[in-house]
Amino acid sequence: MLTKLVIQNYAIIDLIEINFSKHFNIITGETGAGKSILVGALSLILGERADSSSLLNKQKKCFVEGAFNIEGRKNVIIFLNDNEFVVDDELVLRREIAANGKSRGFINDTPANLSQLKQLASMLVDLHQQFDTLELGDADFQREVSDALAGNEKLLSQYVLLYNDWKQTQQQLEQLTSQKNTFQKELDYNQFLFDELNEAGFKNNELEDLDNELQTLSNAEEIKTALTSAVYDLKESDKPIVQSLKQLINKLNAFASFNNNLNELITRLQSTQIELADISNELESLNDDVNYDEKRINYINERIATGYRLQKKHSVQSTNELLVIQGELEQKLNAVLNIDEAITSNQNKLTQQQQQLETMAADLSAKRKKITPLFEQNVNILLAQVGMPNAKIKVAINDALAFNQHGKNTIAFLFDANKSNRFEPLYKVASGGELSRLMLCIKSLVAEKINLPTLIFDEIDTGISGEAARQVGVILKQLAKQRQVISITHQPQIAGKADAHFYVYKQIKNDAVQTNIRLLNKDERIQAIAQMLAGEKPTAAAIENAREMIGN
Repeated sequence: MLTKLVIQNYAIIDLIEINFSKHFNIITGETGAGKSILVGALSLILGERADSSSLLNKQKKCFVEGAFNIEGRKNVIIFLNDNEFVVDDELVLRREIAANGKSRGFINDTPANLSQLKQLASMLVDLHQQFDTLELGDADFQREVSDALAGNEKLLSQYVLLYNDWKQTQQQLEQLTSQKNTFQKELDYNQFLFDELNEAGFKNNELEDLDNELQTLSNAEEIKTALTSAVYDLKESDKPIVQSLKQLINKLNAFASFNNNLNELITRLQSTQIELADISNELESLNDDVNYDEKRINYINERIATGYRLQKKHSVQSTNELLVIQGELEQKLNAVLNIDEAITSNQNKLTQQQQQLETMAADLSAKRKKITPLFEQNVNILLAQVGMPNAKIKVAINDALAFNQHGKNTIAFLFDANKSNRFEPLYKVASGGELSRLMLCIKSLVAEKINLPTLIFDEIDTGISGEAARQVGVILKQLAKQRQVISITHQPQIAGKADAHFYVYKQIKNDAVQTNIRLLNKDERIQAIAQMLAGEKPTAAAIENAREMIGN
């Protein structure tokens, strides 16, 4: 609900502030007084383009601010949270235009771009202007009207969830099928690579270990000679090192009791002698194991050659990297086997979801088609009341071939303005005034079903008078019981239905013409409506008629 509108330095407005009623607000005034200027200023906070030529005083910035009560408007609160704006019961939209033409937008004092302003404003204000096709021609709006009257909200929510799951399953199935095609193309090659590695049967670090063994075998004679010499020197020569140490220890032991330091040295010599004896035994054992084996060398050379060829083929440097590649190839081969099972599972799931969607879509369609005749009848009755007796609306609900996110229907509002029995899309045959009145009729029917924003009608009464104008006023008054309505009008029959009547007028201030606005009290309303009926100097009958209009 728009609670307050402040406009400063815009067109011929110096500064005005309007506090609107939460129900039915009427704005009247002489032609050229500036009523449309108010709509132009309001459009700025609704995200429309700014123009510096609109500034009254070129030395000051233009300022337009609208305050909205957003209590209970969940979509607005979700938008504010999603875009990290401050959330409060009151929402303030502001637009500033500098003298150089640059403009800035604000949402609750936080800078906002035009796209954000426009998106948020569409949730807050529904502005109906002459020659504007409005959202009435929008397929989504037409569907929303049908679903609101059919009571499809809960069913449609369930359908949308299932539809999204179905689309996701479709996507997964496409990905699996694409993967299978890719796997099939690579299957033979991957199988060949795997078989090659699997047949080689390498173990962890095998090539590296074989390389070390080959070095030993290739130098077996030199190694054996060195080992034999070492063993001989340590324990088999004429003066073996181990035996010489033992004799030396025995000689020193005779004097160990005379000197503590000598005793310590003897102990160290004993340890060395034991260690050397152990080393000689291990060298002897190692010497026994080292033998030149030509068959083993040939085997190792073949094994290493195979390994190096595979390393080069797969661009790796170690046995373990080859084993990793072998494991990856095995996974790919297993994936080919598993993917058929996954595809079958997804196909079954998709079929089940399609069956459920068919049932839900059929229910949605049936309910839409069931409510259509009554909707057409009620709209056509209202069209006659608002001065369009020859106009008819027709709702075309056709079954689509494929699912969409709202079912399997295409919904179109068709219009015949002159009993020609040729129904065409609204935007082709309806004038601006006809569209506005048609929108009024439709929205009055769905006001209790759809959470409509503030409705603003700019001269919805064009081309009507008398009883038709009175009926428009009745419908607007009824609509305003559920939603805030603001209407700019020239018709006294409509003005008489208002909860709050604002009068726009021009005044001379500082030798300049300026637009101003004021809220009329009851007596001022009677006078203003009487002037709308009979001119600048209304008769007593006109005044009495105006009083009766307000009273009714």
